[in-house]
Amino acid sequence: MPKKVTLIATAAMGLESIVANEVKALGYEDVQVENGRVLFTTDVSAIPRTNLWLRTADRVKLLVGRFKATSFDQLFEETKALPWEQFIDEDGEFPVVGKSVKSKLYSVPDCQSIVKKAIVERLKKKYGIASWLKETGAFYRVEVAIHKDEALLTIDTSGSGLHKRGYRVGQGEAPLKETMAAALVQITNWKPDEPFVDPFCGSGTIAIEAALIGQNIAPGFNREFASEGWSFIGQELWDEAFREAEEKADYDQPLQITGSDIDPQLIKIAENNALEAGLGDLVTWKQMQASDLKPKMDNGYIVTNPPYGERLNERDEVEAMYRDLGVIMRDYPSWSVYVLTSHEQFESFYGKKATKKRKLFNGFIKTDYYQYFGKKIRSKPTHNKGF
Repeated sequence: MPKKVTLIATAAMGLESIVANEVKALGYEDVQVENGRVLFTTDVSAIPRTNLWLRTADRVKLLVGRFKATSFDQLFEETKALPWEQFIDEDGEFPVVGKSVKSKLYSVPDCQSIVKKAIVERLKKKYGIASWLKETGAFYRVEVAIHKDEALLTIDTSGSGLHKRGYRVGQGEAPLKETMAAALVQITNWKPDEPFVDPFCGSGTIAIEAALIGQNIAPGFNREFASEGWSFIGQELWDEAFREAEEKADYDQPLQITGSDIDPQLIKIAENNALEAGLGDLVTWKQMQASDLKPKMDNGYIVTNPPYGERLNERDEVEAMYRDLGVIMRDYPSWSVYVLTSHEQFESFYGKKATKKRKLFNGFIKTDYYQYFGKKIRSKPTHNKGF
């Protein structure tokens, strides 16, 4: 077993610092932030732990090597020099995928083929195999990514992307990724004992992610990972990580989270997704329009991803919704409001300039996260549910 490994937590553009904070919160140091990724070197037990706990990362990859590659010979020799046998079993199945950007080696199929041949040659020599490798065992997805002639060789430890928590049994037309929803919650200062509302909840992702954060439930608790079958990690480390996740969950933490939407079908989907996430009735779901929002408590948070009005026939309706929300929230100055939208005139329709704005990408859509900080009221909140 390798004593130390370097892991890469990949991140959507704009979320790198949030992923880095999560990595540090898990106790890992020496964290480097690059575009689209966060690197850190640690022991092997971090593979199960980061896969289970990282809420905003897309994947966790194991870095095998990083080097300059301007010729196919160089790519072959440098790949062959890496210690693949420390990670891939004798019978391991290891397809190679690739990408190349602004590099001399621009043919991705050729790069994939050369990396595959180099790994095969290395493993055959190390395992003393004269013929071919069986590739009938555990699955290791190798990636060669070349950017400006620097090759990065990794093995994907996650399998399906980390946004696939395992609870989404249904979704709306333009679903928000679970990782992005978790990031929207984490950017706020919301605490689990404060009211939380998503008035455009769709299939419930933001409210569900808030509930998982509120009770400190590991987001990967309900799914499987590609690296669970890797012998150099071992079942014991996985068992330990799952045990830790169970112990750290605070199932007794009361929550005041509400998701509402005008579409009754979406409310049904949201309820089913929450049940699948093991949250039972921890989240209150309501079918209503956002203009009927009337919070009954102070110091709450609205975190939402409303329609953007990107289709011309929806634009007027969406702008009216923004206006309504702004008018309503004037009466609730202790509430903080966080809205993700691609609509560039959001502030003028909402009727107020945001305290803070953050550029984020929702999939391939360039958006702004408008943040309005409420003025906190010091009196103790009552425990009436709802809004």
